[in-house]
Amino acid sequence: MITSSSTLQESSTLSGVSWGAIFAGAAAAAALSLILVLLGFGLGFSAVSPWADSGVSAKGLGISTIVWLAFTQIVASGLGGYIAGRLRVKWANMHGDEVYFRDTAHGFLAWAVATLVTAMLVVGSVSSVVGGGVKAGASVASGAAQAVGSAAQGVKGDDFGYYVDSLFRDDRPVAVSDDAAHGVVARIFTRTLANDGQLAPEDRAYLAQLISQRTNLSQADAEARIDKVYGDARKAVEDAKLKAKQAADTAAKVAAYTSLWTFISLLIGAFFASFAATYGGRRRDAVVYVETEHFVR
Repeated sequence: MITSSSTLQESSTLSGVSWGAIFAGAAAAAALSLILVLLGFGLGFSAVSPWADSGVSAKGLGISTIVWLAFTQIVASGLGGYIAGRLRVKWANMHGDEVYFRDTAHGFLAWAVATLVTAMLVVGSVSSVVGGGVKAGASVASGAAQAVGSAAQGVKGDDFGYYVDSLFRDDRPVAVSDDAAHGVVARIFTRTLANDGQLAPEDRAYLAQLISQRTNLSQADAEARIDKVYGDARKAVEDAKLKAKQAADTAAKVAAYTSLWTFISLLIGAFFASFAATYGGRRRDAVVYVETEHFVR
């Protein structure tokens, strides 16, 4: 094949990247991705119900989210890659392998730009809504655990008000305020739960005397009441800590699975964008220009 010097010079000086086509494909892919993501959030929220035994399960919601994310990447990235390949500049006198590589690169670049734009749009417009819902659900699930756990760490002794009041229950009306006695018990409980969790013998004896004086219980009955109420309080704290650990472990697993499947979906999107760009480029090169003749009368 004989190539003129002007054609060789033009091929060596012009860039092989058609940025206009890349940005056009990226814009189309980003817009479609945003629309599909918002649609997926709408369908997901409509399928979730706060009532028990109604709505989609957590496992079903996770699977559907993964499938929808992969579907979004395939459709949006494929569209963006096709547009980038179809609108790029036609390369004349170029080897087929080079054309294939450039089309693939155009699709990949369109996908990369669209991914960055979509990430910024989604984070900016949807994170507040989704984050609010997630925070609300997390606060409902772990509110009690945090309250009891903070009391165990000595933040607020009044969080044990229920357990403290149960120590002084009596059928007779109380003539004086029990605030001071309640404060002493609360501080002893808080300090003990924040340390090893075992009541010191002197603290137990002191509390039994205090309760016996104010409730007319015997020393043995007062100690039995202490053991029961303190055992209930300690069990509540341990249950709260266990629930908090389980919630943290579940959140870590969900974050790991979400990151993994997001990575896989993005790889799928990159592949379909590159593949669609090669198809669009071939359609672009197959275009036959029709020349019209103008007759002058």
